[in-house]
Amino acid sequence: MKFRIGHGYDVHALAEGLRLVLGGVEIAHTKGCVAHSDGDVLLHAICDALLGAAALGDIGKHFPDTSAEFKGIDSRLLFERVVALLAENGYKIGNIDSTIAMQRPKLRPHIDTMRKAIATCVGIDVDCVSVKATTTEHLGFEGEELGVSATAVVLIYKD
Repeated sequence: MKFRIGHGYDVHALAEGLRLVLGGVEIAHTKGCVAHSDGDVLLHAICDALLGAAALGDIGKHFPDTSAEFKGIDSRLLFERVVALLAENGYKIGNIDSTIAMQRPKLRPHIDTMRKAIATCVGIDVDCVSVKATTTEHLGFEGEELGVSATAVVLIYKD
C-alpha cells in the first residue's frame, strides 16, 4: 500500500446575520462566516488536507473565489468533488482528524452530526472521522469571536 498524509487549514471572519455552517451542518448562532461559498471552514480544511496529500494543489486552485460558479455554493458539493478527484487518481481515504477553534457557540452538541455528515460525503465509516472543537480561552481572533479556524489531517492510500 502507498500511504500519504495531508494537512489543511482554513479561516473565515465572522459577521452578524450570516449562516454558520460547519462540517456540513448548519448551527444556530448570531454570527456566520464571511465567505464566497457557504464558508464551511471545517470542510475547506479537510478538502485542502485531501488535495495536499494527493499533491493535487489546494481548494483555491480547484474552486477559485473569483468564480461566479462557486458563489454561495454548499461546501458539501466541493467536498464531494474533491473526494471524486481523489478516487479518479486511485486514492482512498483512511481517516480524517480535525479541529475547529471558536469561542462560541459550544460545538459539542453538534460534533456527532458533523462526523456523520462528513463520513457520508466521503463514504467511510463514522469511526474514521474525528471532529474536535476548542475555544482559545478568549485569546486571538477566535477567542474575540472575530473569526473561526479549522485544521485537518488526513491519511489517504492506494491499494
